Amino acid sequence: MNTLNDLHKISGSFSNTDKMPALFLGHGSPMNAIEENQFVAGFRNLAKTLPQPNAILCVSAHWFTKGTKVTAMGMPRTIHDFGGFPQALFDVQYPAKGSPELALETKQLLLPTETELDHEWGLDHGAWSVIKHLYPDANVPVIQLSIDYSKPAQFHFDLARKLSELRHKGILIIGSGNIVHNLRLVDYHNFDKDNYGYDWAIEARATVNDYLVDGNFQPLIDFEKQSKALQLAIPTPEHYLPLIYTLGLKEKNEELSLFNDKLVAGSLSMTSVKIM
Repeated sequence: MNTLNDLHKISGSFSNTDKMPALFLGHGSPMNAIEENQFVAGFRNLAKTLPQPNAILCVSAHWFTKGTKVTAMGMPRTIHDFGGFPQALFDVQYPAKGSPELALETKQLLLPTETELDHEWGLDHGAWSVIKHLYPDANVPVIQLSIDYSKPAQFHFDLARKLSELRHKGILIIGSGNIVHNLRLVDYHNFDKDNYGYDWAIEARATVNDYLVDGNFQPLIDFEKQSKALQLAIPTPEHYLPLIYTLGLKEKNEELSLFNDKLVAGSLSMTSVKIM
């Protein structure tokens, strides 16, 4: 068991840096990991604007747990948590190191919320499918923080605020999901049509974007009380909540910008957010 003294020593292992950006990345189909398209290009263009991080903490839609967990192994495995895709996608490995030190630091920062140090999970495709475009050499350690499915959005927003000091220690915090994400209504016949969305998806995207640009986050936290369009866009919360983590990291006087801001296949959006 680590004492408070040990944790202070661990904290010292991450030197103070200029403040890192905070990101929300619309990850879309797992195929974005191996395809060339405008969204992948958007991730690579983003990478050119980022300072070199000491490590990455990723909140992925695909680690939805009872309670809060953080990966604490030295070498996280690449998880292929999907089916029905080409073998080439299953062959992808992203051999980034983990960071037990950062996991312990995260656990301490999130108190009194109890955070379990996890040695089983690894990096799911919500993490590696986008991070591989930012850091293709896998030369930055990566940990994942899970999303407690038993808690409301306000809990997640408040939890994220506790992580803010990591941004001043060279830690790049990434939320990975999709704001508009209704797989039941995907129009597979128009998957390659540029910026194609149903009327309700167009409305939901515009509504969320207006709140984001205006810095009006409370309606986004209270998304379950919003319009029918938002309910169709967010039928389940797991892909949406990573955005809430990113918004919880925003500090006063920071700018929020959007990129990859397009709809896909009627009922998905790739809209991504950079806070800096």
